[in-house]
Amino acid sequence: MLDKTKRGWWKSAVFYQIYPKSFQDTNGDGVGDLPGIVQRLDYLAELGVDGIWLSPVYASPQVDNGYDISDYRAIWPPFGTMEDMETLIREAKRRGISIIMDLVLNHTSDQHRWFREARKSRDDPYHDYYVWRDGTPDAPPNDMRAAWGGPAWEWVPEVGQFYFHQFAPQQPDLNWENPAVRRELYDMIRFWVDKGVEGFRLDVIDQIAKEPDTKITANGPRLHEFLEELSREAFREEGLVTVGEAWGADVERARRYSAPDGRELSMVFQFQHMYLDQKAGGEKWDAIPLPLVELKRCVERWQTGLFGSGWNSLFLDNHDLPRIVSRWGDEGQYRVASAKMLATMLHGLQGTPYIYQGEELGMTNIRLPIGGYADVETRNLYRDRIAAGYPEAEVMASIYARSRDNARTPMQWSAEKNAGFSQGEPWLPVNPNYTEINARAELADPESVFYYYQKLIALRKRYPVFRDGAFSLLEAESEKLFVYTRETEDERLLVVCNFTGETVDWERPQAFAGAELLLSNYGAPLEKLRPYEAQMLYLGRP
Repeated sequence: MLDKTKRGWWKSAVFYQIYPKSFQDTNGDGVGDLPGIVQRLDYLAELGVDGIWLSPVYASPQVDNGYDISDYRAIWPPFGTMEDMETLIREAKRRGISIIMDLVLNHTSDQHRWFREARKSRDDPYHDYYVWRDGTPDAPPNDMRAAWGGPAWEWVPEVGQFYFHQFAPQQPDLNWENPAVRRELYDMIRFWVDKGVEGFRLDVIDQIAKEPDTKITANGPRLHEFLEELSREAFREEGLVTVGEAWGADVERARRYSAPDGRELSMVFQFQHMYLDQKAGGEKWDAIPLPLVELKRCVERWQTGLFGSGWNSLFLDNHDLPRIVSRWGDEGQYRVASAKMLATMLHGLQGTPYIYQGEELGMTNIRLPIGGYADVETRNLYRDRIAAGYPEAEVMASIYARSRDNARTPMQWSAEKNAGFSQGEPWLPVNPNYTEINARAELADPESVFYYYQKLIALRKRYPVFRDGAFSLLEAESEKLFVYTRETEDERLLVVCNFTGETVDWERPQAFAGAELLLSNYGAPLEKLRPYEAQMLYLGRP
């Protein structure tokens, strides 16, 4: 168990993201809940994780599955009560697991008390809590578009103005230029810290300093000023973990976000590696095969660029992304091998790994009829592309590959009804492969993906090289292999990953001739790398 009183303890930690709606239902309404998470804490303790990133559990109309918050200090009733939340915090801490809450500071729900007041009158004190501009119903302030389609401006006849929203119209952006807004948010954060929450994942935090008049959404001029104040005023506790989601981050910005002095954040979620299998000039729906050489260059840029000067979050899956084994691995014959290989590649890097629920089981994407999808982004994509004349088969292929609902299907606990997730009708269909892929089956199989993740987590705690080692890329131009080393004065680690379903020639570097095999998804190495084979080799003090 990690000593969380030590500064920077999270550099040796592994976190687990829970999407509460899909994790475990205990009352049969088809929606996961907080008591369900409590029920599964021993499972997470067995896996070995140090913290839970909890996707939003606040009161919400659920237009965007909880990222539209109507009351920051209340729990959405289907998830449970505040008492349930306090029980979760207490029981997790008893097992050495910290709760890291998801926090949306860029926008609220249009049902939030602040916005309901704001739209009544320009003279209401809450009006300036949001971003408003003058105009006429048929002439918005400019032509900015929202992230999920449609204009970024919404007309409110009561005040004769438009409000700005970067996401759904039901998610009006907060006005961070107003000090009163910032004070409200800081007070709310202290409310949760006082309840025992040990950190926060900050949703789209690089967009809080938007300047819509100049069409700036991310990385606005006052962003770092706001982040420094946020850290100073709200994150005073030593040991609090703060993780900033920043889709627009580059290495230079990330150094500032996550500088070792802690002036802003502990670490950053950046997404450059997640754009690589997207057609140039296209949207995320326009997929191409993963260019492995570009992935390696991207990883190298971040590993070397933040070394000693910042800290990265490591992830391949989350609630907004398709399942990585379907995306970059092989969800068929080599599902288990490729799931382990991808985990090896990621967990050998410097940074703090995040495991998304079901990733440790090798869960895969799902295919639904369009009416089966709940995600607002997916539904809007279908509407817009069909209207634009795209063939339906092409649109659905994009949705099968990229829809956020791929990650949001219920957790697969067993081969029982509804995968053991709920006795009722699940809010989103269960992947039909749950009879084969489920936690109970994996816990009974010593060679399962689950136990492989468990070993990776244990290795990161045992060997300092995972936290401190410098990164060097080998086989840089190979279109099949991802090979790198991590090195300190006392330790050397070699990570070898075959990203193909083919057998590949490879010769171990002479410097690692006598290395210990820490982990492999195939057992003892052969002269050639087998399909999706992964190896971790270690040399300790000479």
